[in-house]
Amino acid sequence: MKSKSTSKKSTAIKICGITNTSQAKEIAKLEINAIGVIAVKSSPRFVPEEKRMEIFQEVEKISSKIEKVLVIANEKIDKIRNLKNFSTPPSVVQLHGEESIDFCIEIKNIFPEIKLWKAFRLKSINDLKKISQYEKNVDAFLLDAWDEKSLGGTGNRIPIELLVNKTFKKPWILAGGISAEIIPEIFSKIKPDGIDASSHLEKSPGIKDLEKVKSLVRAIREH
Repeated sequence: MKSKSTSKKSTAIKICGITNTSQAKEIAKLEINAIGVIAVKSSPRFVPEEKRMEIFQEVEKISSKIEKVLVIANEKIDKIRNLKNFSTPPSVVQLHGEESIDFCIEIKNIFPEIKLWKAFRLKSINDLKKISQYEKNVDAFLLDAWDEKSLGGTGNRIPIELLVNKTFKKPWILAGGISAEIIPEIFSKIKPDGIDASSHLEKSPGIKDLEKVKSLVRAIREH
């Protein structure tokens, strides 16, 4: 992830599940590191293609340094190829499904200029074992909480103890039930390269409470 701080140890901030253009602009002005837009139709935060391009365009106007993250899950390659037609394409594709290593390799070949992040949902220590197999073929990992019915945006938290003393060869981003209130607890136990927040910052699915977003950004930067 890109870091706007001069400190190499600063934690990058991603706000995901953006559905509103004006909110995207306001959040981008907070000088965060990444904004995520959901292209998974089953998600309550799903954003149609035309609206995605509009959001990315407005974020780009605020700062070209902010990663524009397109979140997809179990999508077919043929449907992903049209990203090249975006007037403002994503700078990151985040895979949030059960994508294989071969799928990741193919995406990197098609879009060598776009970063690739792979999400993993963690329930137990066994879920961490397969991550290392992907390290050569992605730019970062996103670790989210496991849920029986949903791929993400559940508000569930990862059992932090699974990640204590765990290291990865690529940058990793912590997601799942993130809010300002739990940042001190997280940072007292683990040091993720990035923090990804969505549902705990919302008034309703896809509509952020900007005061909660500001509080989270403050809490992360103070630590």
